Amino acid sequence: MTLLADTHWIVDQAKTLGFDLCGVVRAEKFPELEQMSEWLARGYAGEMKYLMDPRRSDPQTAMPGIQSAIVGLLNYNTARPLSTDPALPIDYRKPSGWISRYAWGDDYHDVLREKLDALVESLGERFTEPFEARAYVDTGPVQERVLAKYAGLGWLGKNTLLLNQMLGSFFFLGVILTTLDLEPTLGENELPPPDLCGSCRRCLDACPTQAFVEPYVMDARKCISYLTIELRGPIPEEFRGPMGNHIFGCDICQDVCPWNRRAPIVAIPQFQPRVFPSSDENQGASLPPQDESLYLPRLEWLLGLDEDDFR
Repeated sequence: MTLLADTHWIVDQAKTLGFDLCGVVRAEKFPELEQMSEWLARGYAGEMKYLMDPRRSDPQTAMPGIQSAIVGLLNYNTARPLSTDPALPIDYRKPSGWISRYAWGDDYHDVLREKLDALVESLGERFTEPFEARAYVDTGPVQERVLAKYAGLGWLGKNTLLLNQMLGSFFFLGVILTTLDLEPTLGENELPPPDLCGSCRRCLDACPTQAFVEPYVMDARKCISYLTIELRGPIPEEFRGPMGNHIFGCDICQDVCPWNRRAPIVAIPQFQPRVFPSSDENQGASLPPQDESLYLPRLEWLLGLDEDDFR
């Protein structure tokens, strides 16, 4: 096994590359990974068949010779209004739809992958022995949240998301699986961060489609994010009213979370809301950065986009 100094170097290097937090964990079969089989058996995954990949329940099957996982956390909390803000402007003459905060900026897959690839390259310069490393950004048989928990980066909240005491939950997770035998961030007798949700039920009670079966258990088939992104067929009528004007993802269970009230605002340019072309009389101009259309784009404009423009 490598020295703890190597783990400290990895964490420092990740932060140098722009990650807010980083942790290292042994690639083991944690209890939460086994519980996923029961969740899948209940049908809560809906049409997300890729979640049934058996490699997700055991990191050892995801990559030959895997020893460790490096988890990087990248904040995307932008200085913009919450979807639950009653003061949001509504112009019924120009219908608009709410887009989830994570999609306001550039594609996070590209941003994180660039940083993870740079970290893998740094590992090659640090360690002289032969090793393999694979980077994943929401694309492989990896349970990022569980690995992040045991890497000391947070706890799994009642809304099933990873929560961090300082950063809340508006962050992305990237994972590097490696054959390097790394010293874990948490010591042998150290436990993951404690669950600090307490008696709070704000996320559970705020969900308009009642997607939470119980604390820490979500029926994805009722989740607005699933209904507007993953579901390939028509949205069931029973959810259309409660969904309101959400058209791509949902942040409600995060917007009401007290831990996100104190979370720092991100400065990464790639995650700042993109400026959409104006559809007003002043053709060719751009909407000012403070315009609500950045997070409430007009449906008329969205319907005119092709696949490339939408991305």
